[in-house]
Amino acid sequence: MKLKDFDISFIGLKQGNHELEYELNDSFFEHFGFNEFYNADLIIKAALTKGSTMMELVLKGSGTVTVNCDLTNEPFKMNVTPALNLVIKFGEEYNDEDDELLVLPNGEHQFNVAQYLYEMTVLSLPQKRIHPGVEDGSLESPLLEKLEDLRPKIVEEKEETNESDPRWDALKDLLK
Repeated sequence: MKLKDFDISFIGLKQGNHELEYELNDSFFEHFGFNEFYNADLIIKAALTKGSTMMELVLKGSGTVTVNCDLTNEPFKMNVTPALNLVIKFGEEYNDEDDELLVLPNGEHQFNVAQYLYEMTVLSLPQKRIHPGVEDGSLESPLLEKLEDLRPKIVEEKEETNESDPRWDALKDLLK
């Protein structure tokens, strides 16, 4: 897979809506040196709306990636639905500092969306990845059993008695 496949050449496109589709897999993410998930299988639909002075690109994706659980390190397939709205304007020089605005130099005829596809997918993952079997109790793992053994035990509170502490009795006399 070449990153050149993610170039959008807009110079010959008529004004209006245009549909594009991209498939992302492990080889795409290897270009960026990303290895926090594997077995990536994503479809990204891109809707490019070309106007006379600017363009709008709406990226919406869906698919699965295999990640390791943060608690048990068990691998599981996670559904991801990355999305990004990008406004493309023309100006004096290239500027991509804003997450939702891309400024292309006047006279430019194409731009590459690979970096945007990568970032929106990686950012769509939750920070904490918990195996669904951990949440519903169906996953059996030696690590989960060990975590349960090490869980802090709930200490039963001592029953309150009506005996007063002699250290506080002198202070109670001040209230009178």
